[in-house]
Amino acid sequence: MNDAQPLVRFSGVQKSYDGEQLAVRALDLDIRRGEFLSLLGPSGSGKTTTLMMLAGFESPTAGEIFLDGQPITRTPPHQRNFGMVFQNYALFPHLTVGQNLAYPLSVRKVPRAEQAERVRKALAMVRLSGLEERRPASLSGGQQQRVALARALVFNPRLVLMDEPLGALDKQLREQLQIELKELHHQLGLSFVYVTHDQGEALTMSDRVAVFNQGAIEQLADVQALYETPANRFVAGFVGDSTVLGGTLQGSGACCALQLPDGRRLPGVNVNHAAPGTRAEACIRPERIALRTAATPQGPALDATVARVIYHGDHLRLLCAIAPGQALATVKLPLTGAGAHPQAGDAVQLQFPPEAMRIYACAASPP
Repeated sequence: MNDAQPLVRFSGVQKSYDGEQLAVRALDLDIRRGEFLSLLGPSGSGKTTTLMMLAGFESPTAGEIFLDGQPITRTPPHQRNFGMVFQNYALFPHLTVGQNLAYPLSVRKVPRAEQAERVRKALAMVRLSGLEERRPASLSGGQQQRVALARALVFNPRLVLMDEPLGALDKQLREQLQIELKELHHQLGLSFVYVTHDQGEALTMSDRVAVFNQGAIEQLADVQALYETPANRFVAGFVGDSTVLGGTLQGSGACCALQLPDGRRLPGVNVNHAAPGTRAEACIRPERIALRTAATPQGPALDATVARVIYHGDHLRLLCAIAPGQALATVKLPLTGAGAHPQAGDAVQLQFPPEAMRIYACAASPP
């Protein structure tokens, strides 16, 4: 098999439930062999519909889905050999853990002796060895989700599909399982496709992320590129925290400046090559904004007033007022333990590195 060929390809795929509105529109997407790909987006953006079409639980209205170059659009779900993990676990309550894991093997006519060995290995893989005789109801939520994952892996699937599998768990357990899932992905070398609306989760686990909005992919990129260089205003606002400043675009080409309503100018990157004079918004990450001090006088800066100070344990977040009508600027300030930190009401100067200021033309208002 040619490794350059994607494992899965969506070609011109559309999906409509009512014949009028498109839940997914003109989707072209390649899923690479062995990658962890997250489908990220708000509710109703088309990410779960895309996963359900890949699983075979939904059929495209138009277009084709290919697996290893062969069309699978009309292949029933049980013939695709994909593992599936749901948010609600979907375990059989009347069966033991071992029987839950053995079920997909018995359906595939795997000999009983081999079933027992595969179940043992799958439970060891998710750190649940020795729980074969327990019932799902006697397990914690985290343990039940590990059982569901083991069941999705026990029959050696070609692809593992996950629909917000950690959404029902508390924050600490969710973060722990994120790390375990990523480690398991590295060990197995399988392709994982993971649906989530949590951008932190997507950044933690993924090799690449497809950001969905209104049935289309706004950007598909590796996690660093997605965070550092959002392709448009939607991605910049949906992935990570940003300070957003409004004004008018000045200058042409890739390098330009945002002119605030009071006349102050901030140099930045004209992401979509908008024309001079266009209404625009600049987005910058909290950790990229710096407080000007005597030791760092260089670079563009704005006078501001600290409105609120929020303690986050390892850092402070300063919410700073820049001008009437502008959103508060968020500054992430590491806690070093040395020296006094700004307090509410203090006057400060904020520095905005031009390479970190990404400027986008505002969307046209509907007529």
